[in-house]
Amino acid sequence: KSSRLSYFLLSDLIIQSAHILNLPYSQINHLTLQKSCYTIIKFEFVIRRSGHSAVFTMNNEPFITIALPKGKLFNLSTNLFEKIGWTAEGLSEKSRKLVITNEEQRLKFIITKTADVPTYVEYGAADIGIIGKDVIAESGKDIYELLDLGFGKCHLMMAVPKDKKRPTLQDYAHTRVATKFPHIAEQFFSSQGMQMEYIKLNGSIELGPIIGLSESIVDIVETGTTLKENNLEEIVSIMDATARLIVNRVSFKLKFERINSMVTELKKILETSQV
Repeated sequence: KSSRLSYFLLSDLIIQSAHILNLPYSQINHLTLQKSCYTIIKFEFVIRRSGHSAVFTMNNEPFITIALPKGKLFNLSTNLFEKIGWTAEGLSEKSRKLVITNEEQRLKFIITKTADVPTYVEYGAADIGIIGKDVIAESGKDIYELLDLGFGKCHLMMAVPKDKKRPTLQDYAHTRVATKFPHIAEQFFSSQGMQMEYIKLNGSIELGPIIGLSESIVDIVETGTTLKENNLEEIVSIMDATARLIVNRVSFKLKFERINSMVTELKKILETSQV
């Protein structure tokens, strides 16, 4: 009933608009209606006369909100979305606006701290997001992983001072480990039958063993340059990590058509290595 009522209301709007413009109804030569869940979500008609046209649009399609992490993944993420036409004016990591909107495409971009992306997605403040596998594993948030995007490659590992290296991994049991990833570290060491003391740090993890705060570190490594500069040596790899596309469970059901279409387009880009 609501769908039929909406249709009649919109038809009446077309007739009234034509009347105001002093045009016969027959000159309205383009009409588009898109329906979703029994509600008309997009309405557009075009009136042309003497070579001129007027376009009237009403769009109630829900927004897709995308959480983007600050830092090294930001430009890689926006470049990827741009390839499928998902962007917004002023979308930049340097922008002072933390929410950037594209009204025409019904898109919102949230720029946030890396560790907060899974939280925004889990609670539905964002429908989708891009974040590293390491952050997902550490957060333990209840979200879906849709795609391995392949970029932002790194790995989580344990490192110790070269001059204090012990013969086996188990020789470090009951020692202190400094890390940004205490949950991942605990899971790993528990799987090895080791009890450790975990010291949560948010920056300069390499400093832990240098000043005697810890005997080892668990941290993300890309090239290993920082480890070498601080006389640290990797002794075991814990997990590999790349950027992932994640989605809120409810959004994936309610906005399936748009999100699934986006995933299909991204897969084509990734398969041709155009990232």
